[in-house]
Amino acid sequence: MASAETAAEHERILREIESTDTNCIGPTLRSVYDGQEHGLFMDKLEGRIRNHDREIEKMCNHHFQGFVDSITELLKVRGEAQKLKCQVTETNQKLQNDGKELLTSMDELRQCRLQQRNIATTIDKLTHCLPVLEMYSKLQEQMRAKRYYPALRTLEQLEESCLPQAGSYRFCGIMSENIPRLRTHIRDVSMSDLKDFLESIRKHSDKIGETAMKQAQVQIARDNAVTSQQRSASGRRIRKEACSGTEVDRTGSNPFSEKDSGILDVEDEEKDEIPGAQDLVDFSPVYRCLHIYTVLGARDTFENYYRKQRRKQARLVLQPHSNMHETLEGYRRYFNQIVGFFVVEDHILHTTQGLVNRAYVEELWELALSKTIAALRTHSSYCTDPDLILDLKNLIVLFADTLQGYGFPVNQLFDMLLEMRDQYGEILLKKWNQSFRQILDQDNYSPIPVASPEEYQRIAGQFPFQDPELDKMPFPKKLPFSEFVPKVYSQLKEFIYACLKYSEDLHLSSTEIDDMIRKSTNLLLTRTLSHCLQYAIKKKNVGLAELVQIIINTTHLEQSCHYLEEFISNITNVPPDTINATKLYGTSTFKDARHAAEEEIYTNLNQKIDQFLQLADYDWTAAQGGAQASDYLSDLIAFLCSTFAVFTHLPGKVAQTACMSACKHLSTSLLQLLLEGDVRQVSMGALQQFNVDVKECERFARAGPVPGFQGDTLLLAFIDLRQLLDLFTQWDWSTYLADYGRPTCKYLRVNPQTALTLLEKISLSMKDTSRKNNMFAQFRKNERDKQKLIDTVVKQLRNLIATNQA
Repeated sequence: MASAETAAEHERILREIESTDTNCIGPTLRSVYDGQEHGLFMDKLEGRIRNHDREIEKMCNHHFQGFVDSITELLKVRGEAQKLKCQVTETNQKLQNDGKELLTSMDELRQCRLQQRNIATTIDKLTHCLPVLEMYSKLQEQMRAKRYYPALRTLEQLEESCLPQAGSYRFCGIMSENIPRLRTHIRDVSMSDLKDFLESIRKHSDKIGETAMKQAQVQIARDNAVTSQQRSASGRRIRKEACSGTEVDRTGSNPFSEKDSGILDVEDEEKDEIPGAQDLVDFSPVYRCLHIYTVLGARDTFENYYRKQRRKQARLVLQPHSNMHETLEGYRRYFNQIVGFFVVEDHILHTTQGLVNRAYVEELWELALSKTIAALRTHSSYCTDPDLILDLKNLIVLFADTLQGYGFPVNQLFDMLLEMRDQYGEILLKKWNQSFRQILDQDNYSPIPVASPEEYQRIAGQFPFQDPELDKMPFPKKLPFSEFVPKVYSQLKEFIYACLKYSEDLHLSSTEIDDMIRKSTNLLLTRTLSHCLQYAIKKKNVGLAELVQIIINTTHLEQSCHYLEEFISNITNVPPDTINATKLYGTSTFKDARHAAEEEIYTNLNQKIDQFLQLADYDWTAAQGGAQASDYLSDLIAFLCSTFAVFTHLPGKVAQTACMSACKHLSTSLLQLLLEGDVRQVSMGALQQFNVDVKECERFARAGPVPGFQGDTLLLAFIDLRQLLDLFTQWDWSTYLADYGRPTCKYLRVNPQTALTLLEKISLSMKDTSRKNNMFAQFRKNERDKQKLIDTVVKQLRNLIATNQA
């Protein structure tokens, strides 16, 4: 049973070996060797091999004849193959021999086509590289020529178009590496050019501004040429009317003359063409740098840098020199620099797109305007020369007109000029104050002698004086006023002209100019001239003759005030009767001066009277008075007579007032002399002498030293003294005491206190005289009675005084 299974297993193994790939029989054979029947399997295997050998031998025997036939046929084929081989070898040799030339030609053709292909490739590459080289050569040429903006464009085209098409050659790599460095170089060089440009315009802004202001001046002259001719014709007509109507302007200058108007000679200016700012400045560095930075994508950086640098330059330009106020040239350089700065900025504004904008320029202008006005206010305040102020005003007007032509608002400048007008007026007042004082100091205060008609016409041309009676008198003759009248009147006209010159070109209406001139003239009259006249009147050592002449002079000046009104109206073309027109205060000024002179005359007369009274030497204890007036009083009367003789040219009321004032002062002073405390006793003899002196004064008053008094009006100045003296000389105390207080009282002007004082002095004198005559005897009866009467009157006077005080 076991052997049967073993045999079956061995059979299975053999079939497996026969049917299985030899590479996979390892496990099968291992199972044989692992078992115990190895010998049996080997026997079985040997038997199977023998069976297969028998089958192979049978197979070979069955096919052997076919194999032999195949070998025989193969041997035949081998012979034929050998023949064929020889033929092929021979044919190949012939073919090789015949193909050598062809191979040579083919090799040559191959080499030629390879060269052609290389040439084509080279041409193609060169076609792409040559533009790069040409472009780079062009770039180098532009860099050498400093044409940086085209170079930058070339560089951009080289980088974006040419190099990518050329390929990755070494020289292309070198070029690519150089491109950033070239860009940086171009940017640095253009920035350096910009810095040079900024430095150049900073240095030459003075010249640029000067040129711009000359252009503006020429343009204004051209625009105003026709207007100037019309003004000249109008000025000639005004002078003709003024000469024929008022004879004021015979020798005066025309305020609208070519010299005074500030208008340039247009024909001369047209001969010399003035270059513009663009002709003086090369703006190409700015444009080039702007384009370069725009291409480089750094336009904002460039704009910020440019504006920052220009702001710094603006601050430097707007900083005035410390001595700018000393000369007009200092102001001119200052204005030229500012104008040059803003002319450049205006040109940049209009020739570039966005480098500077209107807001930026306006901001700079506001800064410049504020600093310029502040600087002008500060420096002009140091100026004391009216001519320099006037030249400065004309320069500021030209400065404003120039910048206004470029579109900058300049209203604040004209407002500042109106402020400077007040300063100019004050300086004029100081200058005219010196002129007036010099005129008054140098005047001889004597009527002007006129020896010929020509001299008379010259003075009449300076001062509007008309006197038909004086005209009829033969030469030589004398004008009533002194030299300072025509000189002062001429100075008033010159002052008006000076005010008019300042008001020109300020864009003011005729009414505003007229009002300004009138207000300034009023200041001159009420402040300067008035003070000068007061100074001339109040100064020491001024005599009565000088004061009289001052009154005469101011009277004529007062009469000429309406001529000044007409003169101002003629030069301003504003009728004097215009509504709200300012009136001149000349009349009141000269009236005040005349009144001051009159008061000074009164004061001087009183002082002279006091000086004479100081010479009075009364013997208050004299027993008997003289028959003639005292010497001092005779001298005083003689002085008053000679003085009042000089008053013939004065207005009647002035002479009368002076005479009345002198007489009243003399009367009051004589009364004070009689009543003064130092005089303790007054004898009847002294009173009689005093009465003689008063009568001499009354004779002087009655003689009428000044015409115009009605009756004995002048005698009223001595009425107080006369009634007092009559009361004592007539010893009419009963009448005085009985009628006191009545309107019809004979001694109405006698004051009880005055009478009491003088009576006490007389009483004391009588007592002293009695003691001297009879020291140890009793008073005589009549003296005792008189003394009792005096005591009674004294008591009644005291009662009367007490009653009045109660």
